[in-house]
Amino acid sequence: MDKGYRLSAATGLHKGDREYQQDQVGLFAHPRIAGCVMGVVADGMGGRTGGRKASDQVLLTSRQLFERFAPENEDPASLLRQVGEEAHLVIKLTAIAAEQEPHSTMAAFLINPGGECHWVHTGDSRLYHFRGPTLVRRTKDQSYVQALVDQGEMSEEEASVHPKSNVLLSCLGTEDEPRLDAHFIPQLQIGDALLACTDGLWHYFTTEELGSVLNSLPPREASELVDKARTRAMGGGDNLSLAIVKVEPLTDNKPVVGSAFAPLR
Repeated sequence: MDKGYRLSAATGLHKGDREYQQDQVGLFAHPRIAGCVMGVVADGMGGRTGGRKASDQVLLTSRQLFERFAPENEDPASLLRQVGEEAHLVIKLTAIAAEQEPHSTMAAFLINPGGECHWVHTGDSRLYHFRGPTLVRRTKDQSYVQALVDQGEMSEEEASVHPKSNVLLSCLGTEDEPRLDAHFIPQLQIGDALLACTDGLWHYFTTEELGSVLNSLPPREASELVDKARTRAMGGGDNLSLAIVKVEPLTDNKPVVGSAFAPLR
């Protein structure tokens, strides 16, 4: 991708109908390298405060490692894997100290100058790559119901309403090492969009709906997905969070990286 593009971005976060907010979301512009961006969402689990401690740790680890990241001589895929591994270890240590069982999902992406993109995830928080309104790829949930879908024992529609739809096969903070699934996009193009979101958001939309919204609206306005999810939850919604980055044509009066790097409430 040539230099004639900019990254426009935004985040959204809402506690839904839960008493406590255990989701966390971050969208970081690199402190030294223009056009280098990292996005991450984390869905914490484990009691009133345990889940939030876990998701907070994912965000803290992400920010710390990304700020030290040197794109010219470090591998983005290794950095994202290191975030998962270090957050996993600290969450496990937190559990020992606090006698809690904090866990967290993670879905993170890193865009380097020039347009290459890496992502890593564990659990059922998702990453989507759209080109215009069309899905190019999304992560596969590491969940009990997804395993049943893969085995042909139920459909995607049946899985979404299954009573064990929230049972995960991998996440951060468990006794077992997390499964950190990675993907590489060699070059983003103008018109592409990346979405990272927790299950409190994606559960209420088809892939086609997500693609249509991201294609037709700038990231800040695409936060209407939060409000729409709240409506569709009808009083029973989970915590929800999202991070969106779109690749847009570069114009003279706008910076290379958009300035919408703050949570939308």
